[in-house]
Amino acid sequence: MRALPADFYARPVVEVAPELIGCTVEHRGCSGVIVETEAYHQSEPACHAFAGLTPRTEVLFGSPGRAYVYRSYGVHAMLNAVCEDEGVGAAVLIRALAPVDGIEQMRVRRGLVGGLPARDHDLCSGPGKLTQALGIWLDENGGSLAGGPIRIRRRADGWSDPDIAVGTRIGITHAVELPWRFAAAGDRNVSRPRI
Repeated sequence: MRALPADFYARPVVEVAPELIGCTVEHRGCSGVIVETEAYHQSEPACHAFAGLTPRTEVLFGSPGRAYVYRSYGVHAMLNAVCEDEGVGAAVLIRALAPVDGIEQMRVRRGLVGGLPARDHDLCSGPGKLTQALGIWLDENGGSLAGGPIRIRRRADGWSDPDIAVGTRIGITHAVELPWRFAAAGDRNVSRPRI
């Protein structure tokens, strides 16, 4: 599968977000199919770009098809795909993956060895879990999602036309009414609460 080109992301973020469902994220020997996303745009206060161009948000206002990786609550890295035209602050948060390759390495990275084995569908069922499992950290901020080290590839076999559920975003306090959360309907890997 080829990586998605930059022009895939150079569209409205609310169009890109559901079309990422079924695509594959790869990093450091591990991969998973995207089963949940959320859209963020500078026009609404839940987006980091709402405050304008700052050193933190510079990547968000940059060229489409780049990784915007930031730290949440001082602990977890969050992976986003920058969208729309350069100068517009917009990105898709990758919320959950269905693990495909490197599952044992994911368990090691998540610290889930030596005890009860984690169920595969719990390994990447949240944005902080998936970055930890794939070994994604802040130094990948600004990297090309086509050239790596993080790559997002076209939809995987069997994902050509997924049934997508739509709901409101979670874990935020502003613009909570927007129906900008997208998930593979009925997929066990989606974060809770499920749509």
